[in-house]
Amino acid sequence: MLFRINTLQKATYILATSKPWHKPMLAKYLTNESQFLWANDPEQLNDLVSKEKNIRYIFFLHWNWLVPEILWKKIECVCFHMTDVPYGRGGSPLQNLIVRGHKETKLSALRMVQEMDAGPVYTKRPLPLEGTAQEIYLRAGKLSFEIIQWMIDNHPEPVPQQGEPVIFKRRRPEQSELPETGDIGTLYDHIRMLDAPTYPLAFIEYGEFIVEFSDADVQGDELSASVRIRKKQNQGEI
Repeated sequence: MLFRINTLQKATYILATSKPWHKPMLAKYLTNESQFLWANDPEQLNDLVSKEKNIRYIFFLHWNWLVPEILWKKIECVCFHMTDVPYGRGGSPLQNLIVRGHKETKLSALRMVQEMDAGPVYTKRPLPLEGTAQEIYLRAGKLSFEIIQWMIDNHPEPVPQQGEPVIFKRRRPEQSELPETGDIGTLYDHIRMLDAPTYPLAFIEYGEFIVEFSDADVQGDELSASVRIRKKQNQGEI
């Protein structure tokens, strides 16, 4: 049974995100920004939920942690997934889409349930996949805020997903290494799909060093990119 707000009080909304690029979008895309609270990690989220008594939605925009069942059963929790679900449920959706040759996708707004990315759908919006990962994430962020405003205005009921699920696997750090075969287009896609803050960039190993690539550009049959060299260290998942 979902928690229902007191309609005599002003509703509160929580934006839960682990990525810094979402915060500047609040005032730009939401008309009722004063009703929003931010959570950047599970501790902040738990603190807000324990204090606030009139939460209508919690919106998860790029969240790195498992949301506990006790939370999504109590409050309507909404996540945004960068595929046309049930196609592409699972991890690293952007990179898995580009690797598979997709030029566009859908941003799906889902109600959270026990199974990852399997919840009913509030809406889907077209999302082009050109540009760097950062450019795509900013585009998806803007679209997410537009959906958030639409949901607050309309309170839609989500509908179950239709079709056979296709599951994406979360990419491993070593998969960011540049491929040794293919063409210039393949290299370009590999570099751009990893080019965003907090993500492991495309790289090659050179002795004790890691050579990382960003800002890829293709002119004719040549590719240029920015290069950063550092000592080897562990890289995180994407």
